[in-house]
Amino acid sequence: MNLPELGAFLRTRRDRIRPAEVGLPTGTRRRVPGLRREEVAQLAGLSADYYTELERGSAKSGVQPSAQTLAALARALRLNGDERDHLFHLAERPVPPSAHGPSAHVQPALLGLLDRLSNTPARVITDLHETLVENDLARTLLGGSPMGRGPAASFVHRWFTDPRAREIYPPEDHAYHSRVFVADLQAAAARRGRDAEVAKMIAGLRRRSEEFAALWDTHDVAVRRVDHKRIVHPLLGVIELDCYNLLSEDGRQRLLWFTAPPGSRGAEQLELLSVVGTQELGVTEGQPAEGP
Repeated sequence: MNLPELGAFLRTRRDRIRPAEVGLPTGTRRRVPGLRREEVAQLAGLSADYYTELERGSAKSGVQPSAQTLAALARALRLNGDERDHLFHLAERPVPPSAHGPSAHVQPALLGLLDRLSNTPARVITDLHETLVENDLARTLLGGSPMGRGPAASFVHRWFTDPRAREIYPPEDHAYHSRVFVADLQAAAARRGRDAEVAKMIAGLRRRSEEFAALWDTHDVAVRRVDHKRIVHPLLGVIELDCYNLLSEDGRQRLLWFTAPPGSRGAEQLELLSVVGTQELGVTEGQPAEGP
């Protein structure tokens, strides 16, 4: 592991990021135009001491950043694809696929938009409905979502294999969402072509869910771009919202955000989300926290 080069690379990337670009206040007492070390650590979910050791690049520190840590740093520092790969090479870690997985690299354009939606529930997901990053309001609205890759991280997979995943929507809406999820997955599978991950996921769902198998055999296909949802919130009740999808150029990632017409009950409930907080909602999407 080339720790000196890794540390130097992190420092130069930190220096070029302006606080406003990542939603941080500029302030009047900054001695450098870029981010502070502790700010990068906060954005990446690391301790300030650990990140400082990474930047120092001393072999004596014994730091060995994992693939997940590197992916978090790539997101925090807004690295493009080449820079992300370079970071992994310096750390002597296998470069993960860009589109999905525990070290998935969120496309900078989508991440930049997400940062600007501080008053709107929003998240970036893969085309297999694995959450890559989400803001606080999305966690408050949906209960949070497991990060990573594979069936446990895919909401579509959990929808057809775990009854608790359906508690986020009213029972009368379940059949509709099943059709939408399968039609969207049909489009993703065709777009990916001979993708072993998708083939394994579909085969597993066909074995475990008769509903999925029947819907898959209809061959209905429709990329989800906009939808109207009724979300069951444990404290605020049923919230009616519009869900918009902005797809990346290759279709493998999308930014989701939730909104409601001004003056509507849904808009009022969205305003309440910011004061509800997430202390009682530390659960995964589809598993609402216990409440009244």
